[in-house]
Amino acid sequence: MKAKLISTLILLLCVAQAKAADWLFRDGKSDYRIVVSSQASPSEQTAAKELQQYIEQMSGARLPITNDLNVPAPRIIVGYNARLALLTGTEKPENDDEGFTYRKVGRDLLIWGGAQRGTMYGVFTLLEREFGIHWFTPQCTVVPRYNRWRLQQLDHSERPFVGYRYSDYFVVSNAPTWSAHNHENMKWGPTENAYGNIEAYWGAHTMGRFVPTREFFDTHPEYFCLRDGKRYGGYGQLCLSNPEVLEICKTRLLEFIRQHPGYRIYSLSQNDNFLFCQCERCKAIEDQYGGHSGIIVWFVNQVADAVREEFPDKYIGTFAYQYSRRPPTGIKPRENVVIRLCSIECCFAHPLDAGCPQNEAFMRDLKGWSSLAPHLFIWNYIVDYAQYIAPWPNFQVLGPDIKIFGDNKAIGIYEESQYQSAGAEFDQMKAWTVCHLLWNPRQDVDSLVSVFVGGYYGKAAPYIKEYYDLCRSLVKPDVHYGIYIRENHEIYSDDFIQKAFLILGKAREAADTEWLREQVDRVRMQPLYLHCMRHKAASLQDGTWQELKGLMLKHKAMHRESRNQADFFRQFEAEAGK
Repeated sequence: MKAKLISTLILLLCVAQAKAADWLFRDGKSDYRIVVSSQASPSEQTAAKELQQYIEQMSGARLPITNDLNVPAPRIIVGYNARLALLTGTEKPENDDEGFTYRKVGRDLLIWGGAQRGTMYGVFTLLEREFGIHWFTPQCTVVPRYNRWRLQQLDHSERPFVGYRYSDYFVVSNAPTWSAHNHENMKWGPTENAYGNIEAYWGAHTMGRFVPTREFFDTHPEYFCLRDGKRYGGYGQLCLSNPEVLEICKTRLLEFIRQHPGYRIYSLSQNDNFLFCQCERCKAIEDQYGGHSGIIVWFVNQVADAVREEFPDKYIGTFAYQYSRRPPTGIKPRENVVIRLCSIECCFAHPLDAGCPQNEAFMRDLKGWSSLAPHLFIWNYIVDYAQYIAPWPNFQVLGPDIKIFGDNKAIGIYEESQYQSAGAEFDQMKAWTVCHLLWNPRQDVDSLVSVFVGGYYGKAAPYIKEYYDLCRSLVKPDVHYGIYIRENHEIYSDDFIQKAFLILGKAREAADTEWLREQVDRVRMQPLYLHCMRHKAASLQDGTWQELKGLMLKHKAMHRESRNQADFFRQFEAEAGK
């Protein structure tokens, strides 16, 4: 009987110790240590340090970091190493594999993936998904506080839906820390940093850069497009059938790569206009290969062949854009050529595959390039370029369209956004939401918006969400809009504006700090802009113009692409005063 009692007590003691060991932290203390190999990559070292910092912020417990793989449990092991291999029986991921797993094995928590960024994404996803930490903007990180946290039987894996993911919202530009936390891995320029670096796709509309008219037109007008019987010396396209133009592009692109080796993809792409060459030689090549895209692929392929000889690991990108959007026939892009397909003509009220008649031609071209191009990269558009500030409800298409692109073999997606100034319509929220959808487009966008609104807008959150829902109600099955709509478009009405003012007035009353009132006012700019543009003279009298102008000055907001504030203010006040 006595032996049985002792056995029972020992068993109970072991159970109690096991349960105690499952507490990641309790009352500001923890038995856990963070283990990271001394051979771990820079991003894994960074992830281990940030894991320590955020656990301390959440709980008050500071977990020591050690490089000793043999310390006893309980441990949080960050990155693939010999100890983790023994515990999991898994093989080492490829260095550039951005997928990850975090798993509880016994008393240990293991987090591993590819060394460049995968493990780091695993740590950041653990902190966001399990603990509710969110990096909403470069200036706003939300970290909950907990008194205790028991580790559950975690076993979670993820991998990115597309390989390259980025947008260019001004509010998150030059913010590599924000990009890393939100799984954004590409920009216009390469960056070496402690977060696994940023890769880059260099350039757009670059043919005119390699063969500029100011340098060559006077001596070689034949290098440039023939239009209506004359060589065009302005900003047009090149004569791609001219062999000297080809040699100049080869020489200058190779020299650029030598001088700027940090990029993954280099653009050799048409200028931003419709002035393609109409000479007989260019027409003959176009006829041979099925149109305007055919001569571009024919030209770029030859440059890509020269690049491959010296730089076999580099890629040459070119556009399928406007007049060159339709796929060619009888020719394929080389294996080191990336086709960058642009959706500029589409309707952005409805998902691309939802049967919208305005998107049918693009879907045909997308599927055509998907079957033809070895590497397809999407250039998509997520703002209204005619009026950055006005409401432009497109949240409903973000996830479905990203999924459509990925399902059609896109290796990367660039979401072109408001890159010139802050103050665009829901720019902070859309930047955050887009990054999450680029990683996993199957997420429910309204749920993501609710997370952002609830975490960012505090006591004003219910009203911001109500206004967001009001904007969403503007989307109808039979209403279409592109990226250049104005204040008189059919989706807008004075009734909408008045409802928006009422809701956002309540949001401002609920805001309990000056910072939060400023954030509400940034949203209020949307209906303010519509009201002022629809009722110019009245806005001068009722004070709304001065309010809008003051907010635009405060946030340095531009109202449309390539239009500075001073010109806009001057023109508006002249028209409103008539």
